[in-house]
Amino acid sequence: MAYVISDDCIACGTCIDECPVEAISEGDIYKIDPDVCTDCGTCADACPNEAIHPA
Repeated sequence: MAYVISDDCIACGTCIDECPVEAISEGDIYKIDPDVCTDCGTCADACPNEAIHPA
């Protein structure tokens, strides 16, 4: 199960730097590609706003 980024995201970029498989893309709203995400949870652990959760 891939992770998703909620509307609580403040686009700080912390999760992008932490993702080991580069599954997160920048934009007005950050997104996690479910086909690339390995469900490691590193992004969720790094998120200062707790905006990343399992789908």
